[in-house]
Amino acid sequence: MAGGHISGAHYNPAVTVAVLIRGRIKMNEAIMYWVAQIVGAVVAALIAKMVFNTSGDGSGAVSELGSTPALVAEILGTFALAYVVLNVATSKDTEGNSYYGLAIGFTVLACGYIFGKYSGGAFNPAVAISQSVAGFFSWGHIWIYLVGCLGGGALGGIVFKLLNPDDK
Repeated sequence: MAGGHISGAHYNPAVTVAVLIRGRIKMNEAIMYWVAQIVGAVVAALIAKMVFNTSGDGSGAVSELGSTPALVAEILGTFALAYVVLNVATSKDTEGNSYYGLAIGFTVLACGYIFGKYSGGAFNPAVAISQSVAGFFSWGHIWIYLVGCLGGGALGGIVFKLLNPDDK
């Protein structure tokens, strides 16, 4: 993944939660990543709005089925993403692999196809924030993405630790 050799490719606050729980980074590092991720998301949304002169009406993302299916979709999709990232990019068993970008990308693609119709398929709180800044997601639904994505990321970290107790 682009930037992996520089920063560890931390572009998603939920995955950063998973990596923190897994024990590969410390809290002070996680905080720095979260600040950079959110600031980057807001700046990107503002630049995109300015360059492309677009703005949504805030009605996008959560389907007419409501917030519960959207929350479950974000939890499951983010769990899958975080769990795959931990297994292909941080596990001692896959050290030195060259396929982790494909595994992660195809996980996002599959989850987007499966869950996108319920929640918009953010699987990343920074993406949800940027989409809200741009007006495409409703600020009234931001809790779905914060709770769902961070919860899914935490679940991914916990499950990885339980299934890989010797992988420190």
